[in-house]
Amino acid sequence: MMMIADGEADRLIKLEEVKRRVGLGKSMIYRLIQEGTFPSPYKVSPGASRWSNREVIAWIDDVKDGFEGKRRKI
Repeated sequence: MMMIADGEADRLIKLEEVKRRVGLGKSMIYRLIQEGTFPSPYKVSPGASRWSNREVIAWIDDVKDGFEGKRRKI
């Protein structure tokens, strides 16, 4: 596991948890990864990918205000 500054280990989470947290489907998540705007998964085995919990939280924090702003302008 990845270590962070305060000594806690970062959890690696499955796609299902990522989808639930960010409210996006698999296709949109992978499109954003291709565009370079969403954290890439880590390949933990040939058939398994996991995302950094901290990277997903940081992405949510970075885009939340932007998404809310777009929704309000419509």
